[in-house]
Amino acid sequence: MMKTFSKLAACYALLMGSSTVVISDRVYAEVYFNINNGELERPKGFREWIYVGTPVTPNDLNDGKAAFPEHHNVYIDPDSWAHWKKTGAFRDGTILIKELVSVGSKAAVSGNGYFQGDFIGLEATIKSAKHFPNEPGNWAYYSFSNPDLKTLKDSAKPFPAASCNGCHAGAAADDWVFTQYYPVLRGGKGKGEGAIGGMHSDLSVGH
Repeated sequence: MMKTFSKLAACYALLMGSSTVVISDRVYAEVYFNINNGELERPKGFREWIYVGTPVTPNDLNDGKAAFPEHHNVYIDPDSWAHWKKTGAFRDGTILIKELVSVGSKAAVSGNGYFQGDFIGLEATIKSAKHFPNEPGNWAYYSFSNPDLKTLKDSAKPFPAASCNGCHAGAAADDWVFTQYYPVLRGGKGKGEGAIGGMHSDLSVGH
């Protein structure tokens, strides 16, 4: 039933010229994800969302024991990006996707560095008072990665909140999200249509 309603909501949104559906003055928050029996279905099409950055903490800079040694390509769903630009807050229904990519070559024509290699995993975090009313900030965290680091699961159960929220609560700059490491999010926070951010905020996009 939820999947059917999600499809109908998305179709209605397209007809109305927006991916956001408003029902009784509430944003229908699940256009971009679907949770069935406590498991999140692996989202599709997230590379068409808003890309916000790629942090990397390589082993070379962490005594060979980095907790997250791969590149993390992070995307936010378009409706949540629009809400973030308008209000400076993450809406109920926000989903962030983290695409894990190995550190590949460390040398290129441009010089030495950390360049992306192969896709090795996929993770997601969702803010939902409906699904996670008792979790800090209503956030939950998922991983679709398989041990072989080559394939992905079709669905995933949330991590125990304590395994992620301890770090997020103590260090995240905005509502359990590490926005301090994402200049796109920092530059867009509450900036509306002027959300290109940074030192070039006075320039037009595309120039």
